[in-house]
Amino acid sequence: MLQKLLRLKDVLDVTGLSRSRLYELQARGDFPRAVRIADRAVAWREADIAAWIDSRPHVGDEQDAA
Repeated sequence: MLQKLLRLKDVLDVTGLSRSRLYELQARGDFPRAVRIADRAVAWREADIAAWIDSRPHVGDEQDAA
């Protein structure tokens, strides 16, 4: 199965995260890890990013759970 890879700019655009926040979440294990695509280049699997987005709570969900 062919998977699309997203470069950093695209991941930031899709998620709305800042670069520093993305790397902070990744270091904590709360964001998908990048894959190396060349000696000095990384990318993220589009499916991993989509799954991460889907796992995020919707606005108001925290209040509904209380």
